[in-house]
Amino acid sequence: MDILRQVLLFVHILGFAALFGGLVMQMRASDKAVNGLMRDGAGTAFLAGLALTGVLEAGDGDVNHAKIGVKLVIGLVILGLVMANLRKPKIPDGLFYGILALTLINIGVAIFWSSAHA
Repeated sequence: MDILRQVLLFVHILGFAALFGGLVMQMRASDKAVNGLMRDGAGTAFLAGLALTGVLEAGDGDVNHAKIGVKLVIGLVILGLVMANLRKPKIPDGLFYGILALTLINIGVAIFWSSAHA
């Protein structure tokens, strides 16, 4: 079970890396758009996160439900914004930087929010 947890965590991190990489690729573009990396990264991170939560729930360890809930909501908003704007030739700068901010916040929650219960 621990190997499955580690593989899912690895895939989850790769998903966020792809999402962030897709965002970085658009930074210099005058007309910002949602690209395939953003779509694939957001979807991979979201689905791997759900699977990872299931594996954690099935195990004996403590699960921080508040942290997972916050990450779930942020991830769902990111995925929704990315998918809703996928076919548009350009998106407003505010929307682009909003997706970037949500991505960084979600990564920050994962790193800085302790996994132990307070």
